[in-house]
Amino acid sequence: MAIITNNNIKSTIALASLESVYDPEIGLNVVDLGLIYQIDFDETAKEVFCRMTLTTQFCPMGESITDGVKNTLAGTFPGYTARLELTFDPPWNFQMISEEGREFLNR
Repeated sequence: MAIITNNNIKSTIALASLESVYDPEIGLNVVDLGLIYQIDFDETAKEVFCRMTLTTQFCPMGESITDGVKNTLAGTFPGYTARLELTFDPPWNFQMISEEGREFLNR
């Protein structure tokens, strides 16, 4: 799934850092799970915005995962405020998992 962004270079850096944020129940990172939909940067406001989803609306680890994403982005881009929007449109499905993620999960 392609990530929407307004800055390809910074988005690549953001995604690389977000590979360290895992869904602890599945054991796969949020990037390979396909949970990240959009990463944008506002240079004037010094803000990094991330739109993402979870595997289900009732994910018991949702707060832990979203906190991990927000903290990782803030740490990766010092001086920026990380803002996160959680959405379930489109809803997550197994087709959103990367090829690497599928190999990891043996799917």
